[in-house]
Amino acid sequence: MNAPATAQSAALTQGNNRLTHAQLSEQVTRLAATLQAQSLHTVATLLDNGAAWVLLDRALAQAGLVHVPLPVFFTPEQMGHTLQACGADALVTAPALAAPWRAAPALPLPVGPDALVLLRLPGRAVPMPEGTRKITFTSGTTGNPKGVCLSGDAMDRVAQGLVQALAPLDIRRHLCALPLAVLLENIAGVMAPLARGAECVVPPLAELGLHGSSRFDPATFHATVVRHAPHSLILLPQMLRAWAGWLGATGQRAPASLRLVAVGGAAVGERLIQGARAVGIPAYEGYGLSEGASVQTLNLPGADRPGSAGQALPHTRLRVDEHGQIHVAGSLMGGYLGDSAPAPEWWATGDVGHLDAEGFLHVRGRLRHVLITAYGRNVSPEWVETALRSDPAIAQAVVFGEAQPALSAVLWPLRREASDAQLDAAVWATNAGLPDYARIGHWVRARADFSPATGLATANGRPQRQAIFDHHADALNDSPAHVPT
Repeated sequence: MNAPATAQSAALTQGNNRLTHAQLSEQVTRLAATLQAQSLHTVATLLDNGAAWVLLDRALAQAGLVHVPLPVFFTPEQMGHTLQACGADALVTAPALAAPWRAAPALPLPVGPDALVLLRLPGRAVPMPEGTRKITFTSGTTGNPKGVCLSGDAMDRVAQGLVQALAPLDIRRHLCALPLAVLLENIAGVMAPLARGAECVVPPLAELGLHGSSRFDPATFHATVVRHAPHSLILLPQMLRAWAGWLGATGQRAPASLRLVAVGGAAVGERLIQGARAVGIPAYEGYGLSEGASVQTLNLPGADRPGSAGQALPHTRLRVDEHGQIHVAGSLMGGYLGDSAPAPEWWATGDVGHLDAEGFLHVRGRLRHVLITAYGRNVSPEWVETALRSDPAIAQAVVFGEAQPALSAVLWPLRREASDAQLDAAVWATNAGLPDYARIGHWVRARADFSPATGLATANGRPQRQAIFDHHADALNDSPAHVPT
């Protein structure tokens, strides 16, 4: 039987600093009073992972203020747009990150173990849905970030749904491995564990091997996971792929303490899930979206179908329309920032897929990305890309083929020294598992990796499809560079 958590149980750990649930509550209450005294409405934060981030997030909620978390991987232009769009009247950050706002009036603000600074910004009244407590900005695939306005009730429903679904696993220690400003980690990695009375371990991102939005060192990550022996983690697919590959190459296994490694943010694929489990990572794929306050479905021990995104969590309702588009209900946003239209009861996600007879959700990709080949077949490129990335030789793949007789792909290898023959073998192996209309007819080797630095990915790592096509148009449009044999 699970032992109940108490007020004296560990709640928040950063290095040698540890707060119990009682101490966390006391510090949050004091910080909330300090923030209320500043006559604020909308407060942005720009912080590395740590106890201060969690304390601020909870204090802003308790004070009834709007929190706008800024991911540290946002570009200066995206940060400027975000602050202007939300009308923030304050920014809380570390002194080392405050240089762009050096002209702003500053107030020292000690938060937990950190000496932060509260910068007063001009601020302005911006229309937002009633009850907004958090605005999460997603960088999307083009243009400026878009603000999703979430109520406290919507976020709490997701957190409580996770508490209910994960109760049999008795998770007592969660290691936050994604930026806390990312909604998935914020809600599933902090709100849900703390609501259950568990402990959140929040090391700085560099200790996890994360640098920016796309650089990840699995050796550093593994050492941190071993040191903290968590029961659960949340990873992006590229992190899981790199960690599982490193474990396999070094003959090591994931710590036995792990009971759940939830994977989301993009399609994962059965082959990667099974490969991760083979080296001791209890990986389970899920699905969510910012407009639904994060995670909606999740595979779990005892209710697991690798290759799917799992079954609906207790807070979620799902349906799929006649076009294959997935709709969700149950924990929706209030609306978009600056848009007076409220969210409907059911949200059309823009993702396509199907529900099987047991209620497992299978996501194929984005509706707007669906290709129609010259033979009239509809193909979701993300489906084929996931299959390609499941091969250990391929790190990144983007598929094209609108109105073409065969699909083409731009590939970036997992290891730079990988030969064209190795990539060709990977394409051949992938094709063998796909129907004829979804097979790659020819491929080209990418001229650069798909990252924000090269301009071939957004700030949060999503491929910029048009930019990738334009960068390789000569090779894609001329005679095929490589035809799988």
